[in-house]
Amino acid sequence: MIAGVAVSNIIELALLLIAVGAITGVLAGLFGIGGGAILVPVLYECFRISGVPMEVRMPLCVGTSLAIIIPTSIRSFTAHYKRGAVDMNVLRVWWLPVVLGVIAGAVVARLAPEHVFKIVFVAVAYSASARLVFLPQGWLLGQDLPGKWLMRVYGAIVGVLSTLMGVGGGLFSNLLLTFYNRPIHQAVATSAGLGVLISIAGVIGHIYAGWPTAARYPDVAALQWPLALGNISLVGALLVMPTSSLTAPIGVKLAHAMSRRTLEIAFGCFLFLVGTRFLVALVTGH
Repeated sequence: MIAGVAVSNIIELALLLIAVGAITGVLAGLFGIGGGAILVPVLYECFRISGVPMEVRMPLCVGTSLAIIIPTSIRSFTAHYKRGAVDMNVLRVWWLPVVLGVIAGAVVARLAPEHVFKIVFVAVAYSASARLVFLPQGWLLGQDLPGKWLMRVYGAIVGVLSTLMGVGGGLFSNLLLTFYNRPIHQAVATSAGLGVLISIAGVIGHIYAGWPTAARYPDVAALQWPLALGNISLVGALLVMPTSSLTAPIGVKLAHAMSRRTLEIAFGCFLFLVGTRFLVALVTGH
């Protein structure tokens, strides 16, 4: 037994994570999201079953998700880039403010209580879902992208929220780019590149943010199974990474085979489902 969890249960959790990796890779390629929107709730359930304390469970999920997103985002971005769908000009403007936003998010992650992560996840997921599914297709903030300074502000905000939610930034950048009249296929492809920047910087930030965990919980056996490095579960990351990287190009093919409206509705419904999961967690405390 490890932290009250039988070895058979740990094997089941490991197999679940491997399977989830395959699904995550497909979603990363399909939506340009890095896979965090599905990884965070699944990791949350795995760590809950294995006995990880509530106080550190959500930060551990977020940090681990960002670690897994690194190879997945690289594979997704490469596949989209080969199709000529990535707007490199946007990435050139965004890279520095996004990284600075990730750093700021890591500071918040170190200081904020656990429920803040869930509140951010629910609020953004629901608002994004409503925009994609219900608002008129022609509703825009502008016919083209704004100037560089406003784009940099957007980039910083994307970095902060992505670090708190454990996503690759695609959720936010997808919405921003489509609000400014960019086709969703191009938004998805460009967001995949953004996920590479956010995931690398976010992992470094969550290692920093999670260092106090060992001091607060020196005798908690539950943390031995995730083998946490800061807020990164090494076991969780190593189990999910291989399959998520292999299946990311499949999601890219699916995305480019869908119409714009079909892709928008699919993404909106997905966000509604994961937002609901964390709303339940906020209400019930589980």
